[in-house]
Amino acid sequence: MPEFDGLQCTLLLPMYIPENEVRAVLTYESLIPAIRQALIDYSAGLVIQPARTILRAGIAADHRDGWFGVMPVVHGDYMALKSVTFYRSNAGLGLPTHMALIELLSRATGEPLAVMDGRLITEMRTAAVTAVGFAALAPLHFASPPRSLGILGSGVQANAHIQSLRQVWSELEDVRIWSPTSTHAQRLAETVGGRAVAIEEAAGADVVLTVTVSVEPVLRGGWLLPNAMILAVGATGDGAREIDDETMLSSYIVAESRSCVERESGDVRGSGARVDVEIGEILSGSGTAEVPMGKRVLFKTVGMAIEDLVAARMVWHARQPASADAA
Repeated sequence: MPEFDGLQCTLLLPMYIPENEVRAVLTYESLIPAIRQALIDYSAGLVIQPARTILRAGIAADHRDGWFGVMPVVHGDYMALKSVTFYRSNAGLGLPTHMALIELLSRATGEPLAVMDGRLITEMRTAAVTAVGFAALAPLHFASPPRSLGILGSGVQANAHIQSLRQVWSELEDVRIWSPTSTHAQRLAETVGGRAVAIEEAAGADVVLTVTVSVEPVLRGGWLLPNAMILAVGATGDGAREIDDETMLSSYIVAESRSCVERESGDVRGSGARVDVEIGEILSGSGTAEVPMGKRVLFKTVGMAIEDLVAARMVWHARQPASADAA
């Protein structure tokens, strides 16, 4: 036991929670409403969240080079720190492109409460944010509930988004899936009850979800319906694009965070598009802008530390005795 100035200090060793234990307690049913409130709190200025710090791995000059991000946040009674890596080339190695660890701490004392695997949390909170955005925007944008979803991408996020969207979209009937690797699209389609289709057909759905690791635009404005909703998830960083300029510049853009999207979205930065409103402003009713019905609406996300804190807090609470405070 270490001693400082004659005082004995007990080492505080946080528990480690592996992915299988995260999976056992984290559900979209509980995560989606928690993320909704977090986005409201963020836009209301109740979240302390500095910009994500990103360091390049510096091991290659092409797609094999990865990055390492550090994401701190303070909200409510907790603090959290997420470290996350993204290696695009891992997809070809059978490894996750994203891997992460999340540390949860007490805001009152600084005590480390838990360290948990963050890969599944990243997967689920990303899909939950999209579900929150869709549920808020669809009634404002469509005259009647949309029926079709086109997905560009067939990886982990594609599958996660289908699960999360089905929690808030009971009218979904037609799931169209495109992938540059057709066998991957077919496999996902069989798993989720969708159809593997050409990219033009996927892009012609009422709602189009982009979850690719592309560095060049794959979604073309000419394929979209005039009042399509685009849920844009991929292409984080200046060197990545998945949506062309026509789509970006002709759409009403809603962001999970104006500052994060304008700083980190390759599609926004590369096209020169402007964010119109944050989703938290729409959810709280504080935004003055009106979501249009006669033009395309694009909801852009890049991921935020507050979303990781919310999910980590839920996992931590689920691991506590039934008598513990669940606030």
